[in-house]
Amino acid sequence: MNIKSIIISLGLLVNLTAQSFSIARIHYSGGGDWYSNASSLPNLLNYVKSNTPMSVHDDEVRIKLTAENLNQYPYMYLNGHGNIKLSNKEVIALRSSLLNGGFLHADDNYGMDKSFRREMKKVFPSKKFISLPDDHPIFKSYFNIPGGLPKIHEHDNKPAQALALFEKERMIVLYTYESDLGDGWEDSNVHKNPWPIREAALKMGVNIIYYALTQ
Repeated sequence: MNIKSIIISLGLLVNLTAQSFSIARIHYSGGGDWYSNASSLPNLLNYVKSNTPMSVHDDEVRIKLTAENLNQYPYMYLNGHGNIKLSNKEVIALRSSLLNGGFLHADDNYGMDKSFRREMKKVFPSKKFISLPDDHPIFKSYFNIPGGLPKIHEHDNKPAQALALFEKERMIVLYTYESDLGDGWEDSNVHKNPWPIREAALKMGVNIIYYALTQ
């Protein structure tokens, strides 16, 4: 059974032929530039549209965690630099969304690691991030990506890490650290990455989306 058939047969909220998929960028309230890498998500969505059978919106959705319609968006994205901070209401809303079918991809745009881990401890005090091995299904959910999470932008000479939180068997948070996928998704004139690096980032983005929707 191919991926398109799996998505339709599972009866997921997002479907390849009817309701279009979009990414909800989280507008968190405290610290950090939640809006960073402005061209990244539109470029990723365009790549999904051009290289997979999915029906997608051209633009991201920007939403606050406290918005009443948050649960309409099962795929959330968060990034930024510096000291990210969630209010108590945001912590409760994010926990509720993730435990009720939501998925969060958090991409460290450099400098948010300490604060993001701190805030996720508020969301799920008893959960710990698990490092995904290079042969995890997320690295072959659509494209085959040998070697695991690609390294897109160098900051501190550390390896790229894919870290996840799970609710039973379901991945609810993927944290991509020391990779900076968003830099690879941005317009080519922003970071001037060569196409093979940008393509590796875009393919990884597709894999994250497909894995999140079919797990």
